[in-house]
Amino acid sequence: MNNSNLSGSKQRCSGNDKKSIEIYLFIDPLCPECWALEPILKKLQIEYGRYFALKHVISGRLANLNLSKKKNYENIAQIWEKTASRSGMSCDGNLWLENPVDTPYTASIALKAAELQGRRAGLRFLRRIQEVLFLEKQNISNLEVLKDCASSSGLDVEEFMIDIHSESAAKAFQCDLKITAEMDVNEIPTLVFFNENSEDEGIKITGSYPYEVYVQILEEMLSEKPVVSPPPSLETFMKFFKFVASKEIAVVYNMSISQIELEMKKLLLKQVVEQIPAKYGTFWRYIDD
Repeated sequence: MNNSNLSGSKQRCSGNDKKSIEIYLFIDPLCPECWALEPILKKLQIEYGRYFALKHVISGRLANLNLSKKKNYENIAQIWEKTASRSGMSCDGNLWLENPVDTPYTASIALKAAELQGRRAGLRFLRRIQEVLFLEKQNISNLEVLKDCASSSGLDVEEFMIDIHSESAAKAFQCDLKITAEMDVNEIPTLVFFNENSEDEGIKITGSYPYEVYVQILEEMLSEKPVVSPPPSLETFMKFFKFVASKEIAVVYNMSISQIELEMKKLLLKQVVEQIPAKYGTFWRYIDD
């Protein structure tokens, strides 16, 4: 965790959001540690989302890996399994032994293509390709898989398939790589916090930390004491997020996994959700009317 001279690249690619704090989240769609950060990000956005804007930046770190060697695949599989068992966010390392992602940068370009349809569309697509990759063991460098992800994320599929081969998506990805280099981001996930109302440098956090660390940084950067927003009802939470892990719900609601699963089984009986077993833990899908 460190303060860095990060303001130059922020100026070039920042959005127009009026919130006083801007957080740059450097990720890669193939990164299990980024997937493991999802529960903390959900909690942060629910409790303090009105104070900050979150911008995802694709780092391209994993796209540069030499994934051609079988031994490398075995190492990646082991990392996935360890991350899943430690974090509670299931990811199945067998993907790398059965159906490896042969061209990792394709998923990054696809994500930038999805973002051309709007920030929310990009976030829905990112979540979907993570689910398909980590839980369903599908190769997200395959264009048909990406097309299905675009469809299930509510994107205009025809536009997406044109954009994935466009100069606009390629340029957007290059912009992300430039920000990554200029902000000296060498590991993922990395979060960089900026205060739009201050000349102070950004605060960079590399890796994963307990939730309280992120809250402390927000408190230090704001001129006021932030007020915590309570989480919505479980049913409202499920209706909004659609598909989540028990771990994600447990972190947001400050409850144990066993407590959450008891509560979710009540929604299961009401036919509000369905239970989806995973290699590690359980996921829940909201049943649309």
